[in-house]
Amino acid sequence: MRAMLYDGTAARLRAAEVEEPLVGPGQLLIDVTACGVCRTDLHVVDGDLGHPKRPVIPGHEVVGRVATIGTGAERFSIGERVGVPWLGHTCGQCPYCTSHRENLCDAPGFTGYTVDGGYAERMVADSRFCLRLPSRYTDFEVAPLLCAGLIGYRALSMAGHARRVGIYGFGAAAHIVAQVAHHQKRTVYAFTRPGDTVAQRFALQLGAAWAGSSNERAPDELDAALIFAPAGELVPTALRALAKGGIVVCGGIHMSDIPSFPYALLWGERRIASVANLTRADGQAFMTLAEDIPLRVQTHIYSLTEANQALTDLREGRVVGAAVLRVAE
Repeated sequence: MRAMLYDGTAARLRAAEVEEPLVGPGQLLIDVTACGVCRTDLHVVDGDLGHPKRPVIPGHEVVGRVATIGTGAERFSIGERVGVPWLGHTCGQCPYCTSHRENLCDAPGFTGYTVDGGYAERMVADSRFCLRLPSRYTDFEVAPLLCAGLIGYRALSMAGHARRVGIYGFGAAAHIVAQVAHHQKRTVYAFTRPGDTVAQRFALQLGAAWAGSSNERAPDELDAALIFAPAGELVPTALRALAKGGIVVCGGIHMSDIPSFPYALLWGERRIASVANLTRADGQAFMTLAEDIPLRVQTHIYSLTEANQALTDLREGRVVGAAVLRVAE
């Protein structure tokens, strides 16, 4: 089958013909139709995340149809559309798994990082971690929901009942979570790269009350700030924008170093938190929510062999919304 591989020899993928995977007990063999291109994929290829499987097929926003069902995976049927997210499997036995915090598992498997993902015509996945998808979206529209949507949803959940929410880095996750926050009657303030008027206009179209550059101040103090850009310098910037008792939620798996800042920015019971992975409960809850909310998912579609171009466009900030690979021809 056709696949795009990362083998660690260069900061790019190579096209290859590889053997089709064999389905095992509890697994699904999936004919991949679409796969989102996530910033985490970029961090893998750029070497920001250490110790990936080598070679590895990236991709963890996978949409496809069930081709073969392994023993014990009968909750799905042949031909059914399924999604495969970042969390590929967990040990089920560590203190985190047994306390309903499987996102923090001590021995997890991650799709497209420690196990092969969706930049290929077929893949296998643990059926227990696959998700049923809302029917109102096409394969290309639903793919970004499997990470950008899920991480945004978890980050917003960590903001609690915050009414004034600032979003820093208006990319794939931000453009989805902004719509969820607007639907929940929260006031959204969008912060983009300085001078990115295209993203600012897009944010306003999606319901943001204000949009500007990350070096600007919003017209109101924020109750919460969600940071999706991998830029550590945004943490003190966001703290300056927070009201007392507010929270900064860092939504990325990788971020550059956070510079020092005066304690006065943190004082007043302001908090900094990170989002780590997701749980199956997150996935099920968000997919139910996405069925009810008519989310506008902006996509830029590339062919499978254009994966390197998609990663380059993402790296250089040329993608407004989400990049998605068309895998099935």
